[in-house]
Amino acid sequence: MLNRFDNYDEVYNSFNWSIPDIYNIASDTIDKYSHTERIALKHISNNGNCKEYSFKYFFEKSNRLANVLDSICLDQNDRVGIILGQCPETLISHIACFKSGKISIPLFSLFGDNALLFRLKDSDASTVICDDISLDKILRIKEFLPNLRNIISINLKKSNDVVFSFFELIEKASSNYNNIKSKFNDPALIIYTSGTTGDPKGAVLPHKVLLGHIPGVEMPHEFLSSDLSAKDCFWTPADWAWIGGLFDVLMPSLYFGIPVISYRAPKFDPEFTFNLLEKYEVKNTFLPPTALKIMKSFRQKLKNNKLKLRTVGSGGESLGEELLNWGREVLNVGINEFYGQTECNLTISNCGLIMKQKLGSIGKPVPGHKVKLMNREGDFVKSEEEGQIVVNSDSPSTFLRYWKNKEETEKKIIDGWLQTGDYGIFDKEGYFYFKGRKDDLINSAGYRIGPSEIENSILSIKDVEMVAVIGVPDDLRGEIVKAVVVPKNISNVKSQNNLLKEKIKSHVKNKLAAHEYPRIIQFVSELPLTTTGKIKRNILRQNHLKELK
Repeated sequence: MLNRFDNYDEVYNSFNWSIPDIYNIASDTIDKYSHTERIALKHISNNGNCKEYSFKYFFEKSNRLANVLDSICLDQNDRVGIILGQCPETLISHIACFKSGKISIPLFSLFGDNALLFRLKDSDASTVICDDISLDKILRIKEFLPNLRNIISINLKKSNDVVFSFFELIEKASSNYNNIKSKFNDPALIIYTSGTTGDPKGAVLPHKVLLGHIPGVEMPHEFLSSDLSAKDCFWTPADWAWIGGLFDVLMPSLYFGIPVISYRAPKFDPEFTFNLLEKYEVKNTFLPPTALKIMKSFRQKLKNNKLKLRTVGSGGESLGEELLNWGREVLNVGINEFYGQTECNLTISNCGLIMKQKLGSIGKPVPGHKVKLMNREGDFVKSEEEGQIVVNSDSPSTFLRYWKNKEETEKKIIDGWLQTGDYGIFDKEGYFYFKGRKDDLINSAGYRIGPSEIENSILSIKDVEMVAVIGVPDDLRGEIVKAVVVPKNISNVKSQNNLLKEKIKSHVKNKLAAHEYPRIIQFVSELPLTTTGKIKRNILRQNHLKELK
């Protein structure tokens, strides 16, 4: 989609969107290559075996499931919850929904009963497609879901009075199907936000959202094309229930005809990750910052690896000098940071091929997107001034609305600008720097402090595994900086802990500023993370307040 030039300005200025009136994600991914022998998915099972699935396979199976959905779902735009991990049935299910005009709802298979209940009830889902683990949860909450009419399990061999067998249904259905003529703005799926404050909100995304993602995928992966399909191969540990797994990797890869590896362990394993990247000669990967930090701490895999990576993209939390340097030395490529959120994804990015990379920067606006910073008065700020990141809501990657939540939708989009709730600055060359979420910014003695810079500084200390920085109440300064640290070796020796505390304080004072050093340091064995690997700083703040009582 991007015009290829040697510098960012030419790429950005030459770009124009071309969104057809009639557009369907299934038609532009699986169907597009169904007449070829291209491989769409390489699925690694739990026993380590790898099976390849062609575009033809997914074309036929999704056609069959689309016919099934027409027969059991009464209306177009019925919601279908898909509670599966990285596996072929997940892709079949989403594509079948897109083909038949149903709205798919990707849901984490690791969600508990309450998380599933809220999302399925809020969305009025009429159907769920799940595995045997999620099936137990659904059966426990079914009585509280009056709109849930159909339960389909991919593990059940034969249907019964309560649950349908996925494969029994599709084997009986026709493999011929004519996709609905969906318009570009018709709803395709609902992705629920992580809900770090308040209840999760269902972001309704249209079919055109795939096209909206393509430039933002091409930037960190330094230009893609269907010609690369025989050479490139994508994998991410990010769950496909997250927009980062589904629309930063899976759907864009299939748009280009590039095969994707599917496998996701219940817990991220750095040794397995290195082995997978080597064995399958993965060329492109999206590795969330948390995954990169865990990989960095895995000492056995250093420079003597056989990685064939062409590009590595990362986003969700700020990286740092230490991690970026490690990427060049160990992964053998630069890591291109990018920025986005479920409601308007992949809007800022780095691309090492056409622009210099600046330490701490999340990059420049992706072609096709207008990105600015806005102050509290609603005015755009100049370079080096802090403001909220806002994106022109005309972007094709912008959500349509929050499901059944007009009030929150109106708060999110104001006068044509999507309010991200994230704060940053940009420099005179147009590079953006992420400072933190509105709720995460620390106001200490008049200074507004973002946690990311302090976290990156502390992470450069070799004795630190992970860290989260928060603001906590203080009578004198309003708030003070607290660092919650996971050390590499948790010691019970108080003197050693005190030495590390003083080392951290001194390091931040010298490297950053005196007002930014953590006055409180707490050692823990692990940090609370969202299902997408982001730090739950709100939980840490709540824990601190509980400790004061």
